[in-house]
Amino acid sequence: MKFVLLGSISKEWSAKHARRTALARAKAKQLGIKIESIYYTQGAYDFVDVADAPTAEAMLAFSVWYANKGLGRMQTMPAFPEKSFVAATKKAK
Repeated sequence: MKFVLLGSISKEWSAKHARRTALARAKAKQLGIKIESIYYTQGAYDFVDVADAPTAEAMLAFSVWYANKGLGRMQTMPAFPEKSFVAATKKAK
């Protein structure tokens, strides 16, 4: 299941990039989540990631863990391929 993560980095962790990303990657791996891409942005969010998670609950656990560790906050959104969207529109008729 694909997800888009919109995240912020806490002030305390902004200067500890290598440590923060190592912790996050290790936890993601433990939960069976594969981080496919990472982009750093300017504006409302500090980063946008695309991840593949085995379940929505795994992604929820990762998001809660990230906040509990004080690393920052993130908003997670399920991401659907175009084929799924087309199929859903046909069912919605």
